[in-house]
Amino acid sequence: MRPFELKGDHVVLSTPDADDIDRITMLCQDPDIRDWTTVPSPYIRDHAATFVRHLVPEGWQTGTSLNWAMRDPDTRALMGMIGVTLSGDGRGEIGFWLDKRARRRGMVSESVRAIATRLFSDPQVNLTHLIWWAYDGNWASRRVAWATGFRHDGLVRGGQTQRGVRRDAWVATLLPGEPMRPRTRWLDIPTIHGSRVTLRPFEESDADTITEAARDAESQRWLSLLPRDYSREDALEFIVRAREKAATGQAVTWAAATDANGPAMGSFSLRLTGPHPDQGVIGYMVHPAARGAGVASEAARLMVRHAFVSDREGGLGLRRLVVEHAAGNEGSRKVIERLGFRYSGVERATAPLLDGPYSDHLRYDLLADEFE
Repeated sequence: MRPFELKGDHVVLSTPDADDIDRITMLCQDPDIRDWTTVPSPYIRDHAATFVRHLVPEGWQTGTSLNWAMRDPDTRALMGMIGVTLSGDGRGEIGFWLDKRARRRGMVSESVRAIATRLFSDPQVNLTHLIWWAYDGNWASRRVAWATGFRHDGLVRGGQTQRGVRRDAWVATLLPGEPMRPRTRWLDIPTIHGSRVTLRPFEESDADTITEAARDAESQRWLSLLPRDYSREDALEFIVRAREKAATGQAVTWAAATDANGPAMGSFSLRLTGPHPDQGVIGYMVHPAARGAGVASEAARLMVRHAFVSDREGGLGLRRLVVEHAAGNEGSRKVIERLGFRYSGVERATAPLLDGPYSDHLRYDLLADEFE
């Protein structure tokens, strides 16, 4: 197969040549490229030379591995690599890496669309399934797959090998004729600063304070879904699940910190509800050390404001929010009423309390035009 060049508004795709060897060697020192790809580690110049002089031309000649350099359209400087491995039976696997200084420009997404369009239409290739793999946790790569219309098919435990070690991996697929645009909404988790509280994404370093809050007697009493033996492993799973729900358009979950650089002192979540995409449900949990200090009220107000602000202004543009609290949870009731939520009914005996009986849940709602 003869190499071919592709051009877009933000990228030029062409085969790498000898002049790119030093540049590839330098870029492959990036820890992100080492951690999320299968490039040799440590990476030396001989690796780049072998790749450019032998592996790339042999792959094109045999039609089994098609590799392009992603280049700046103005300077033609190499910014990254993208390639498709072809099995010959209609299956292709796509992979890529990019200079960290060129990320968030849409260069990779544009490259994926250009390559998929060309290969799906080429009878010589006869591509029927384009498959994307990424090691679990590679959110930047997953966002590219999401942006280009790949259907996320889940997590495969031990699904891919990296330098002789099996790793859990995400997999997604794209078929000919499918729109190369997002299938679902990806919810960003913005950092929002208040006067005393900052809402920010959760980090693994928050696991200990999450565990403390979840094991607290008051949390256990009122939040019936918490495991009774809540562990640090549960907290780490919660953090991963929060990112997963945002990436699949289900919910935004923030850590509330009284110091922007300090630990999480609470968890505040905003879950979108179907079939009405303009409505949501809020929930929260506060660390015992932060109770009575106004953390819950301010953090919840920041969350509600983000829910109602239009998407053009960076919010979610929702029309209605719902919240519930267990009967007797006066602290939660006060927070809800301070925000202006109106009582709308009761769900009787809906959830067991820690001390045995089932509790009524009191429901409140708030419309966007009612929020001050």
